[in-house]
Amino acid sequence: MKKTNKKGFTLAELLIVVAIIAVLVAIAIPIFTAQLEKAREAVDEANIRDAYAVCVASSLTESVSADVKKNETDKIKYEVTGSGATYKVVATITATQTEAGWKSGEENVSVGGVAVAPSTTGWTITVDNSTGAAPVIAVKS
Repeated sequence: MKKTNKKGFTLAELLIVVAIIAVLVAIAIPIFTAQLEKAREAVDEANIRDAYAVCVASSLTESVSADVKKNETDKIKYEVTGSGATYKVVATITATQTEAGWKSGEENVSVGGVAVAPSTTGWTITVDNSTGAAPVIAVKS
């Protein structure tokens, strides 16, 4: 009698492995998307704080021309009007998050003591020193 040496997997074994992989993928996708949303929120918060810091620095140093434009990124755009001691800086931040609300933290994020509400479109930070008085800083969603 000859021994036949059959190598390989049966169809049932392959189906079980595919089913296990499908279950693992089904569990991993919601976890991945939640982490992706948290990362987008963190990027938005960092961009708002960065734009706020640039606007405050420009109001303190009255240096608004080249210094502000150096900090411009693909998500933050600065528009400077006026010159010298009378100027207005408007920073526009484009949101990266896809859902409304800061899921990873509070409803509003505090930036320089100003409560910033969540937005799916973006934010505007304005430093207005056009009157020559103390600069007025406003953050809007």
